[in-house]
Amino acid sequence: MAGTIGLASAPGFAQQQPPRAPGVAQQQIPPAHPMVQVVPPVAPVQLVPPPTLSASQAEQLGQLLADAGFAQGLRHDGTAQPRPQGNDALVRAALDYAHAVHSGRLDASDFQQDWGLRPAAYDPLPAFADAVKRDRIAAWFRSLPPPYSGYDGLQKGLATYRKIEANGGWATLPAGPDMTVGASGPRVAALRKRLAVEDGEVVATGNKFDAELKDAVVRAQKRYGLNPTGVVSTGTLGALNVPAGDRVRQIMANMERWRWLPAELPAKRIQVNIAAAVLTVFEGDAPIASMKAVTGRPGNETPMLQSRIHSIVLNPPWNVPAGIAAKELFPKGAAYLARNNYKIIGTGAGRRIQQQPGPKSALGLYKFDFDNPYAVYLHDTPSQSTFSSFSRLASHGCVRLEKPGPLAQLLLRNDPAWQPDEIQTALSTGKTQRVQLQPQDQVHVYLLYWTAFASANGTMNFRGDPYSWDKTLAAKIERRSAITAVAAR
Repeated sequence: MAGTIGLASAPGFAQQQPPRAPGVAQQQIPPAHPMVQVVPPVAPVQLVPPPTLSASQAEQLGQLLADAGFAQGLRHDGTAQPRPQGNDALVRAALDYAHAVHSGRLDASDFQQDWGLRPAAYDPLPAFADAVKRDRIAAWFRSLPPPYSGYDGLQKGLATYRKIEANGGWATLPAGPDMTVGASGPRVAALRKRLAVEDGEVVATGNKFDAELKDAVVRAQKRYGLNPTGVVSTGTLGALNVPAGDRVRQIMANMERWRWLPAELPAKRIQVNIAAAVLTVFEGDAPIASMKAVTGRPGNETPMLQSRIHSIVLNPPWNVPAGIAAKELFPKGAAYLARNNYKIIGTGAGRRIQQQPGPKSALGLYKFDFDNPYAVYLHDTPSQSTFSSFSRLASHGCVRLEKPGPLAQLLLRNDPAWQPDEIQTALSTGKTQRVQLQPQDQVHVYLLYWTAFASANGTMNFRGDPYSWDKTLAAKIERRSAITAVAAR
């Protein structure tokens, strides 16, 4: 394969078919004979009564619920919660906790429009009633959180950063000149002390910036997704100065997003981490390749969603969204549009702009299509300079790919009509052509917003929160937890 996709590991996941993505057309059912009224069979609804707990079960459940919400990141405040009294209150509290930790704390009204992931419907009562009947409440309790190693890593990281916060967190590092090897003084001493809170290899005392301290700075920069230069400049200071409490809330927010995913993810899938601007290809539920991406800048956010790539467009034209055309292109005049191969279609209020296929096309040579209500897609780009940056949030919302050609070859590798030579021949014509993927090769795609994850050794990694979705989500989690806690009493 020409220009292979670089191999890389990524935050891990697990698997089952996810719910149908927004925008995916439902299967068309042939109409019945006009004279025949078809009444679909209705499955009988089995009402499960709330169980009655024995005294020992009530005691056990009360203990399990005592700090479970805190441990699972459903609230930031660690103050002991009032224990539910009586059978009905305990059952309500157990079912509320089960729904929150399994499918998320948010109510449907809490979701923003661009949070296109939604947890599947979930009723915890039948499984809970069965667990009570078989006296297996503890096992039921353990089965509730998302079954992903990524979630487990966040839960462990949550406990670590809660302890850091409880111990006072870390002091803010003062602004000043860049620090690098050879520097000394109080700011270097403060840097050592700050790094030692998260990194056990750092000697916390001393005021000299030596080679060992540079190595520690590089490790920190890698944890925060920064350019690992070993020089402490504005960006590194900013990451180190995020309060420990904010890191706790960041972990809470990412744990909640895991709960929105299906119980199992398809073993063959493509994932884009919007916040880190990285695409990863999974096969057999293992990452086999990754590449840099460019995702939406703040104000043009790339939405979270799940769908399925059904076709690849070779030499795609770009149908410019009306907002971009009005704000960015029409004001530049007809000469600019002509030089850059834009075509004005229509007249008056209904006119629109389409950029023709070619070397100047904003979509490059490849467009990967999947149904979604946001009109976003994966695509090539003629501008490669952004991929060399560590901050790659620069698009209008779609996802630009560093290596779209190898990805297209990977998705079409089982189609004898579209091997690399055939793809190249089609591209060389300059004509637009849509290539439909075979049903078995249509791959699930997930656009996700991961800003906190644990590496294989348990070290927490953080990314920026460019859309401020972490703070928003953490606040919604705590507010919803407070509301349901009052209602459950």
